[in-house]
Amino acid sequence: MAVYSGGARTTNAPTSTLPGISLYATAAVNFSILEIGISNSTAVACVVGLCRLTSAGTQGSGITEATLGQGGVAATCTMVQSHTSTGPTLVDLGYRWNLGAQIGSGVIWTFQNGELEVMLGTGNGVGVFCPTGTGQIVDVYMKWYEG
Repeated sequence: MAVYSGGARTTNAPTSTLPGISLYATAAVNFSILEIGISNSTAVACVVGLCRLTSAGTQGSGITEATLGQGGVAATCTMVQSHTSTGPTLVDLGYRWNLGAQIGSGVIWTFQNGELEVMLGTGNGVGVFCPTGTGQIVDVYMKWYEG
């Protein structure tokens, strides 16, 4: 099973209804999150959280996914930038972190293979959002297995 990653600085600050960065399954391929890292790019504190997505909403531009193994096939799942006008349906997963008011303040969440799994379907995904307060522009990376 190949391991993939992708990351970017959010184009918009995440909100309680508009995720900053998201990863979506496809109609034929699901995925399992292994790691998500988030760091503050501003000197303003904010709260970040993880959410499960059950609809696509208005997604931002695509983010280039990478295969970590040199011999692996290209990623099938799609990573996207900040959602814009129409938010996806999201389910708060309860993960929260207060990013400090310092550039580089961050968190890395790790998961066992299969622990945070997303099923088949183009509206199914995982996102980084701001469950409370005012979000900030953040840097996010995700690492996952497909299959």
